Amino acid sequence: MIKINGAKKFYLWLVATILLISGLFLTINGVRLVAVGGSWYFLLMGLVQIVSSFLLFKQNTKGAWLYALAYALTIVWALYEVGLQFWPLFSRLMVFGGFAMLIAFAYPTLKKTGDNKAGKGGYAVGIFIFVALCVSLGFMFQEHNVIKNAVPLANNQLKPTDNLLDWKQYANTTKGTRFSGADQINKENVKDLQVAWTYRTGYVPYNSGSGPEDQNTPLQIGQNVYLCTPTNIVIALDADSGQQKWRYDPKASTPNWERCRGLAYYEDSLDNVSNSNATCSARIIMNTIDARLMAIDANTGKLCEDFGDKGVVDLKKNMGDIPPGYYEPTAAPLVAKDVIVVGGRVADNFSINEPGGVVRAFDVHSGNLVWAWDPGNPNITDVPPANETYTRGTVNVWATTAYDPELDLVYAPTGNATPDFFGGGRTHYDDDFNSSIVALERKTGQIRWTFRTAHHDLWDYDLPSQPLLYDIPNENGGVTKVIVQTTKSGQIFMLDRVTGKPVAEVQEKPVPQGNVPGEYYSPTQPFSVGMPSIGNETLTEFDMWGATPYDQLLCRIDFVGSEYHGLFTPPGMTKTLQYPGSLGGMNWGSVAVDPQNNLMFVNDMRIGLKNWMIPQDQIPKNSSGIEMGIVPQKGTPFGAMRLRFTSPLGVPCQKPPYGTMTAIDLKSRQVVWQKPLGTVMDTGILGIPMHLPAPIGMPTIGGPMATKSGLLFFAATQDFYLRAFDSVTGEEVWKARLPVGSQGTPITYISPKTGKQYIVISASGARQSPVRGDYVIAYALPDKK
Repeated sequence: MIKINGAKKFYLWLVATILLISGLFLTINGVRLVAVGGSWYFLLMGLVQIVSSFLLFKQNTKGAWLYALAYALTIVWALYEVGLQFWPLFSRLMVFGGFAMLIAFAYPTLKKTGDNKAGKGGYAVGIFIFVALCVSLGFMFQEHNVIKNAVPLANNQLKPTDNLLDWKQYANTTKGTRFSGADQINKENVKDLQVAWTYRTGYVPYNSGSGPEDQNTPLQIGQNVYLCTPTNIVIALDADSGQQKWRYDPKASTPNWERCRGLAYYEDSLDNVSNSNATCSARIIMNTIDARLMAIDANTGKLCEDFGDKGVVDLKKNMGDIPPGYYEPTAAPLVAKDVIVVGGRVADNFSINEPGGVVRAFDVHSGNLVWAWDPGNPNITDVPPANETYTRGTVNVWATTAYDPELDLVYAPTGNATPDFFGGGRTHYDDDFNSSIVALERKTGQIRWTFRTAHHDLWDYDLPSQPLLYDIPNENGGVTKVIVQTTKSGQIFMLDRVTGKPVAEVQEKPVPQGNVPGEYYSPTQPFSVGMPSIGNETLTEFDMWGATPYDQLLCRIDFVGSEYHGLFTPPGMTKTLQYPGSLGGMNWGSVAVDPQNNLMFVNDMRIGLKNWMIPQDQIPKNSSGIEMGIVPQKGTPFGAMRLRFTSPLGVPCQKPPYGTMTAIDLKSRQVVWQKPLGTVMDTGILGIPMHLPAPIGMPTIGGPMATKSGLLFFAATQDFYLRAFDSVTGEEVWKARLPVGSQGTPITYISPKTGKQYIVISASGARQSPVRGDYVIAYALPDKK
């Protein structure tokens, strides 16, 4: 045995000890994985590491050679499972490659035979592995999982309704377009954008999750920019300076889910707001988190006295008992000609006897009820009969609706009848209208047609987003009027908005059946095979991922030990995996469109959900589960457990990306490009910022905005940036560092006073980030000298 000095001996023992600990972890949990029917690799690698570590303690070269052989086979195993995909290979090979490097550097100190000469070649091998690992680390900072598709694009002439230079509605139009005709900021000069003004609202959301979140999309009309805080404080700013003009605080409150995603606007004439002196000739419309509907003078910030009761309509009226937090309109209301259309979020999953999901239209001037659509009783078309309420516990519309002025139809995307995860007691009305698009006549609220995107929804696959109404040019020189609806299930449906019939093919396919007593299941579900699906592929054990092999192993145990058969696997009595989870897929941010090229832009998130049913006698008292945890579902036999499908390090268990932006040609229905969105600059393992610009693709929430100049703006990533992309290629052409993250949708406008184009974003904190603020920031090109 050769003699080694103390430092070298300590290093050797340290390497052997780390290898032993790793081997024990892999062996113990490898046994667990094999026991549930998973891969043998981790168990075998763990045993090899244990044996190698003991040989290293004895200074035996066989320990190094045994590990070298195991790592070579690990490379073969990794290539077999995932091919040349970077992030899956990274998870499988980097840590074990690091062990190989450490062992190589220790090799010269091991016991030798013959002349006992140390294996100096170990240093060379160690240096080689070190360089290889550094090169591999460099690939972390390049984009992977990018789709580039050479789809020929159209060159359509814009209609006058597309060339808007202001931002008067939540989506700029009532058709959900999020497109602006402004083109002063273009691909060539976007790099010169700089902060024009910053406004501080004074309201900082105090936590993340079920508490306050700033998810606001501002409006701009004339010389004013209008915005709202999570507690419905409405603020008017000067469009050029960001100086506050007025501020109205309705003193709204709710115990959870404080959000104001947007406002609506109405004016009596086409005159500019600033030139009109008539009281409330232009009014801002807002629904509050404590269920009030308000009309506010756009010029003064005072309530319009002619609307409702001195400016306020009580949305709780005729709804029955509403405990605080059980009914909260958070989405922007819709103004359709002279009526205001509102739905409302209900606190899903507490009980069956929750407020109903009635959709109502109110006169924009008087606030009087014009019509009501009660999804549980078609006979109620305005107020309920005496001593009755709107039907309790029905499906609801918590997203903003869309409106087609030519067809005079309002399109309502529905959610579920509460609770989400047990439907054994639902009525046929609940099943008829859950997760559906419902076309309503603007004047009467009568149903023109319905289309259901999920039968007997047990997954919380609400339709969360405002639909897109779009006219696709056809071969006859005319257009096909379509409605495009994104879903939490990762599917996109394209229908004829006149008839509700699919334009892109939809097939009914058999789906897995469940085993919960008292539940019933649809044998089939609709699959939108004629449109791309995003982030809802059927996962396998090979798709499991982790920042290290260790959390990947735990994710594999979790996955293989769960009931899962792909999309629409229903909740069961034992642990069941749902992918995508109840966050999506696509969520409330909705889409943007470029009508010049028939392009639709969709951002998504990819986070699974573990859920299972719990008998009512086992539900802890005071369970709520607004975000995650146990939801009581009172009035049913079972509550439900809900947990995000993440590793112990807080990383989603499936391979990246976890959020992307996708451009889809609406005419050919093909993906033009797709790329991951967001880095781990401001988040990471256990939520700790890694400060690395690695574009892994993180969950996104909020919406995109497109412009005539071929730019696509987006801010709702997990890192703190506002970005601009080339809308045709997906190339990132500009980004600006924000003081905190954003969940808002950007807007753009041309100032009527200066002729300058601005990009405005509200930024108060990314989802789940503890870093919070109260910023509204405008960007513009520098003034010409």
